[in-house]
Order: sequence, then structure tokens, then C-alpha cells
Amino acid sequence: MLDSTPYLFPGTFPSIVREELKILQINLGYLCNQQCQHCHVDAGPRRTEIMSQDIIKQIKKLLETRMIKCIDLTGGAPEMNPSFRNLVTFARSLNITVIDRCNLTILNELQYHDLANFLAENKVEIVASLPCYSEENVDSQRGKGVFDASILGLKKLNNLGYGKGDSDLKLSLVYNPLGPYLPPDQEKLEIEYKNKLGEMGIAFSNLFTITNMPIKRFGSMLLSKGQFADYLKLLKTSFQKDNLTSVMCRNLISVDWEGYIYDCDFNQMLDMPLKEKGKRLHVSTLDIEKLIDKTILVADHCFGCTAGKGSSCGGSLS
Repeated sequence: MLDSTPYLFPGTFPSIVREELKILQINLGYLCNQQCQHCHVDAGPRRTEIMSQDIIKQIKKLLETRMIKCIDLTGGAPEMNPSFRNLVTFARSLNITVIDRCNLTILNELQYHDLANFLAENKVEIVASLPCYSEENVDSQRGKGVFDASILGLKKLNNLGYGKGDSDLKLSLVYNPLGPYLPPDQEKLEIEYKNKLGEMGIAFSNLFTITNMPIKRFGSMLLSKGQFADYLKLLKTSFQKDNLTSVMCRNLISVDWEGYIYDCDFNQMLDMPLKEKGKRLHVSTLDIEKLIDKTILVADHCFGCTAGKGSSCGGSLS
């Protein structure tokens, strides 16, 4: 795989500062039942990196401080971590919001046949990747048969009340472009998604449009096709200063599978850890209050969050 990291430094992205911390994004490991073309984590079925029970115990201690309002579980497929359910039930017992970044197909795996019920029982918010409403486009990016498996997963969730009308079970879908271009208008695309998926009997709460980051697997693909420079130029020329106030790293930190701390999931993939006196910060000794008002580590991949309408784990910013 070609490495795009050297092309992102030294960067020209403006300096930004962290505000109040509300969200702890936790990467439970790189193991996944899929291997998607756009994946910035380079996750897949053969990855062995997975968060241990000891690290999860340390995260629980951090959650007991009640300073974190939401945990955002990601991977890989976070549900494949053996301690996933234990962490979810613990967080919910503290009335902490739990977001599961679900690939949908995991819901159909025999080993996880009761996963959808577990998520519903614990009122876990689901953010599910579905880069298009057409079979051809989804399968070209995520693998043959993924679209049908995703629709089956969505129907399971709908049957449990997810994404339905006044239900408190939130189901949001994620769109990301199939190539080196910016996402379309989120509101307009959401209407289109609801119309097309509605024809298949599928309901959902919201659509999030997310810009592809020029790192890891997607960055490698751009380099191999000679498109990296043009894509980075697109991100830079589409920069919108107003989006700086809403980027996710202002109220979020990311924990990797070994327990080390980063400003965001993308920085984690670029090995840009937070440090204090030259030593990497770890969840076992983390003092959240010390991170407030601190400068966030940036490079040119950050233009992906501020280009056009902006992009975050919760969709567009403007």
C-alpha cells in the first residue's frame, strides 16, 4: 500500500484549539468482516489489532468521572471486540450516550445473530455506512453482496423500531463519495436517500455526508491513480473558514486499541499522538481537564473536514 503521509507535511492548515470535551471516540480494533476501498483505518478480516480487556477497564475508570457525555465506538467492526457488549452496558448504566459505527453486514453474521436486539435493548445510537442507495455503487466500494446484506441489516433494525418516526432508537446512515470529489448537499441527498430506500421499505433518522480523507487505503488509491495532488488541491481550494468552529476535534478525543490518545481518528491513523513532556498520553493516566484549551495537532488532511459544507463524524458542518 502506498503511503500518503509524507505528502501531508508540513501542512498549511490553520491552528485550532480544543474546547470542552464531550465525546470519547474509541477504536476497539482493526478487525472487520469487510475490507472497504475507502477505509481510512485499513481494517479487514485479517487484522489482529484489538483492544484488550485491561485497556477497556481503564476506559471505564475514565467514564466513571462523568466528564464524558458520549462514547463513539468504531473500528474495524467494533462489535467484533469480545468486550464490546460489556463496555456498552457499563456506559449506559452511567447514562452515557453510546454510538455504534456499524457496517450493517455484521448484523447478519451467525455469531452476531442477537446483536441488533442487544443494541436496541440498550438504546445504542447506530451510525451505519451506506455510501449509496444503488447495489452497483455500494458493491464496487465495499465488496460484492454488501448492498443486499446491508439492506437486510437495515430491515432488522427497522423491525426493532430503529429509524421509525417518533422512536428514540436513532439510525443514521453515512454517505461518502465513491471517488476523489466532495459530497453533495446533505439535506438534498437525505431526501433522495429516503425516497429511494423508502421504495425498499427502509426508514432511517438522518443522513450524514462525510468527505473521504486522503490517508491510508483511500490515499493509496489516489496515489496509484495519480489523483492525490489534484484531490488535495480540491480540499484546500474548497476550504471554508466558518467550518473551523464546528470541527469534531474541538470537543472529541480518540483512543486507539492500545489506549493511546489522539485529537481524532484520522490523526490516530497518521500516528500523530498527543504528548506531554515528550511522552505519549495514555488513557490509564489521562487528565481530561488538562486537554481543554490545548492546541490541536493538524496537517493537510484536516482540509477534508473544512472543505465545502464541511465534514465530521456527524456529517456536514454547514
